[in-house]
Amino acid sequence: MTRSEAPAALAPDVTARLEAWLAAAVGAAHARVLHSERLSGGAIQENIGLYLDVAGGPRAGRHDLVLRTDAPSAVAVSWGRVQEFRILEAGWRAGVAAPEPWALCEDEAVLGKSFYLMRRMPGEARGFRLVRDPAVQAHGEELAAQLGRNLAKLHRLAPPVPGLDFMPVPDGPPALARVAEYRRHLDVLGVAEPVIEWALRWLELNAPASGRVCLIHADYRTGNYLVHDGRLSAVLDWEFAAFGDPHEDLGWMLVRYWRFGVDVKEAGGVGSRDAFLDAYAAEAGWPVDRDAVRYWEVMGNVRWAVVALMQAARYFRHREASLELALTAHVVPVVELDLLGLVRAIEEGRP
Repeated sequence: MTRSEAPAALAPDVTARLEAWLAAAVGAAHARVLHSERLSGGAIQENIGLYLDVAGGPRAGRHDLVLRTDAPSAVAVSWGRVQEFRILEAGWRAGVAAPEPWALCEDEAVLGKSFYLMRRMPGEARGFRLVRDPAVQAHGEELAAQLGRNLAKLHRLAPPVPGLDFMPVPDGPPALARVAEYRRHLDVLGVAEPVIEWALRWLELNAPASGRVCLIHADYRTGNYLVHDGRLSAVLDWEFAAFGDPHEDLGWMLVRYWRFGVDVKEAGGVGSRDAFLDAYAAEAGWPVDRDAVRYWEVMGNVRWAVVALMQAARYFRHREASLELALTAHVVPVVELDLLGLVRAIEEGRP
């Protein structure tokens, strides 16, 4: 089915309001939505592809964009679209591989909620397909290095960052703030998870002291970036960004779950740990604390276990009709086994 044959994602009246707003927002004589389509992925946000024709003004021409707004089942701990747009702007201005932020709409009369537009970038994001792509398999070490260099550009942004005054800066060790956060989530869930509680206590006792604080993506992993012809195209999903410890992003990328079955390639199933971390250090200009990375790898596993429990609760307790949510809880025992192995390896001084 071609783009012109596919059913539109937006109703005619919604499209008309969007076209009127867009023409005013970009200073055009008029703007026309030639096609709209609902894009796959994003249980937290809704993404709609828009193919536009803009007449007059600085944006004249045809454009392939993505409209991003809240899905019906949003997550309270993520930023709203207004804040996410500001974060995307900051990353894009810093030279991070990210979609160009196009326009922000805070007028809920247009779509019934805030939304923003960004450039649609080419590539594959689905992790289970990406790690098995022949181009990625052939050039995985370079892709891992690109991911490291790209992350280092983001981490050069230290508070205060223009436009991000809504984002709190940690007043103590970021690690202890994360431990407290995940304990709060477990308390709300009211579940007994001894391995996770034990791991949180280990993280509390071994937390690194406060160090460098910078803007972190906080969900930098395979599945949240696009790869086109074996090369990094753009990093997506900025709704969890924060000011924190740069090692948090490094450790999260190395969590085994994000390798999508290609466990020997520790950097997201695409390349080696060394390729990722060495390229990051070279671009950042400061050494990577490998022990801190492993600490945050433990933290990442705790985080994913807690998120899996929260997602499962959305289905079993709050009756959100989603097979994805219902199946998420099955990962918890696997992640707990990883936690036990990781902590034991760290304490025994093993790689």
